[in-house]
Amino acid sequence: MLRRTASPPLSRRPAPPRADAARVRAPWAWAALGLAMGALPALLVFAPAQWLASSLRQATNGQVQLLQARGTVWNGHAQLLLTGGAGSRDQAALPGSIGWQLRPALTGLRLSITADCCTPAPLQASVRAGWRSAQVQIDDHTSQWPAALLAGLGTPWNTLQPQGQLVLQTEGLALQWAAGRAVLQGQARVDARAMSSRLSTLRPMGSYRLQVQGGELPSLTLATLEGDLLLSGSGQWVGQRLRFAGEARAARPEREGALANLLNIIGRRQGERSIITVG
Repeated sequence: MLRRTASPPLSRRPAPPRADAARVRAPWAWAALGLAMGALPALLVFAPAQWLASSLRQATNGQVQLLQARGTVWNGHAQLLLTGGAGSRDQAALPGSIGWQLRPALTGLRLSITADCCTPAPLQASVRAGWRSAQVQIDDHTSQWPAALLAGLGTPWNTLQPQGQLVLQTEGLALQWAAGRAVLQGQARVDARAMSSRLSTLRPMGSYRLQVQGGELPSLTLATLEGDLLLSGSGQWVGQRLRFAGEARAARPEREGALANLLNIIGRRQGERSIITVG
């Protein structure tokens, strides 16, 4: 009798994944997406102050720096340092620390800045951004800053080594950018009080006022309030370039010897005057 041999089992292809398996994995995908969406706001809210310090340093080529930044981008404090930029050894730090608060507002952001040494009331500003445009509006403000801080910016301040107090006042000051063009509105005034320099033995040499007036062609004026060194001049911004012409001289002939080094440095000598030109 013939025996029938069993045929080998037919090979099967793996069955396609069931919809049930897909449904099992789906909650994990949604959980990961939810975690990412939740982490993003937290990252923005708690963004470290060091991010702001790094951005400011890059934007100013290292001339304005925030050292030992603590806190967050929205609420932090640091020490302000001015330098001569890349490759320069000149630097000067503001005494104490500065603090900032950045808050969302209906039309943009509100910025508040305080400095231990210099701001009786916070410096406050509104920041607005649009399509290819931006505006910074500074609230009317008065503060006082040490002139020695300017020496950190390098030439010519590192040579002059100014000493004294700079009183800043703003009124309706706003800077707008639109279509690649900057427009300044309002005015800012700096009173340089009881100024002196390592280039002169006179202590102080005098007090001076530098005023910026906004408009289609923003203007700059320099005047002497009092002192043995007389400074005067005026200028305008044409595009992004400042053109300024002024002069410096001793108030009395007997003071010219004590001011000679300074007069030789800050401009081109013409007799008793030193001619100052920028641009």
